[in-house]
Amino acid sequence: MSHYDSKVTEELNCQFIDVKMQDVQMYRKYRHILLEKYPDKQGIGWPTYLLVTEPDGEYKLLGELKGGMQKGDFRDKLTKLIESAGV
Repeated sequence: MSHYDSKVTEELNCQFIDVKMQDVQMYRKYRHILLEKYPDKQGIGWPTYLLVTEPDGEYKLLGELKGGMQKGDFRDKLTKLIESAGV
């Protein structure tokens, strides 16, 4: 799923960062962003996509998509999220 989602994300001029909780190094690097939205990890969908600016710096959380979805639905929902965030 992440292979297709990363391609769609890049087509929409965004960067896709795949953070698996099992990848301790990547999870530690980005967990502060996840914990801002889900401080006790309740309500996380599988998968969860967070739209942020500057994930490696002074980031801003702009929105989220969660749960598995059809390929076309992911593209449509991400496009709408990007547009509504003004990115």
